[in-house]
Amino acid sequence: MLSTLIRDYLIQNAKVDPALFERPDLQMADLALDSLGLVEMLFEIEDRCGFQIEDPMRFREMAFADMVAAIEADIRAHHGGQMPDLTGMGLTTGEA
Repeated sequence: MLSTLIRDYLIQNAKVDPALFERPDLQMADLALDSLGLVEMLFEIEDRCGFQIEDPMRFREMAFADMVAAIEADIRAHHGGQMPDLTGMGLTTGEA
């Protein structure tokens, strides 16, 4: 679910080509996000999950799937091992 939310957010807000997400080997660099685009996406996640993600630039060199897994691990670490309900999170539309 987190992968879909992030993908949809990037398609809508960063205007990333949806076809890129069909590639299993997709790298973050392939998304052509500038630093601001990456940080804005992470701010959205942080706002919804209630904590700050450390070292956001570490994600620039990762595969998309690895980035999602790392973000999920961070979220779980801050929520007692659980993944909070992200439905209605707003990542797909940028709404609160």
